[in-house]
Amino acid sequence: MKLTKRFCMIGAAAALSISTAVMAAPTFINILTGGTSGVYYPIGVALSQLYSNGIEGSKTSVQATKASVENLNLLQAGRGELALALGDSVSAAWEGDTEAGFKAPLKKLRVIASTYPNFIQIVANKDAGINTLADLKGKRISVGAPKSGTELNARAIFAAAGLSYDDMGKVEFLPYAESVELIKNRQLDATLQSSGLGMAAIRDLAATMDINFVAIPESVVAKINNPAYQVGVITANTYEGQTEDVSTVAIQNLLVSHSKVSDEVAYQMTKLMFENLERLGTAHSAAQDISLDKATKNLPIPLHPGAERYYKEVNAL
Repeated sequence: MKLTKRFCMIGAAAALSISTAVMAAPTFINILTGGTSGVYYPIGVALSQLYSNGIEGSKTSVQATKASVENLNLLQAGRGELALALGDSVSAAWEGDTEAGFKAPLKKLRVIASTYPNFIQIVANKDAGINTLADLKGKRISVGAPKSGTELNARAIFAAAGLSYDDMGKVEFLPYAESVELIKNRQLDATLQSSGLGMAAIRDLAATMDINFVAIPESVVAKINNPAYQVGVITANTYEGQTEDVSTVAIQNLLVSHSKVSDEVAYQMTKLMFENLERLGTAHSAAQDISLDKATKNLPIPLHPGAERYYKEVNAL
């Protein structure tokens, strides 16, 4: 009898130990961003700091990636918990658009929030004589990493303007920093990049050499015929030497998670972000456009239930 009682006590202690270990297991939050010279990365770092301090037991990390398309595929595979991605890429991922880089529909994806707009920024060495989209013919240009969100944007914009890659003298598939370095070295004439305004790589280029910003007229935006593509403006003096507004395309960025992330973690991630918008805005000026009013507008895929809970609590849904 005493032996049985002793085994029961040992078993209970072991069960308690296992239960405690399970409860104490860390909550991993890997945030997928983009290149370190872009806008996604500093915003991801700021979110990581918020979650590390605000979500008990969390273990956060920030991963630099090729941005939207790679981020969404990684989320579907469970190799990240949160990511920034362009709205048109999210829509293509949900539909399984193979041309956009998605082998099958990514139905595990869930939105946390609509955040801030990306602006298509076509910047050229002033000496290259590129003042309009038509002037890109025969020139050397970089359009972002292959099948990245930026490169998908480039294809859509060029097609609407009656252009294709075949019209260019040379096309490189490179992200921000590498594209800018090649322009500095006179190995490229221009680059098309999709980013929040004030992107570090373009700021660096503008401070180094004389550049032109190539406008994307409203008529071209209309021909794209995709609601994700809206008319936007690169406001004057965003970059050194850019003294006039430049018409362009704006595409909303989404903060995306997936269905395997618990409702409680998604709720906390959403709540902490909106309760710390001022702090997030200091990470990069683009984040200053994030607002509760726009967080649930025109979403191409379902909200995460945890995020939905927060929006209902604050009467934003």
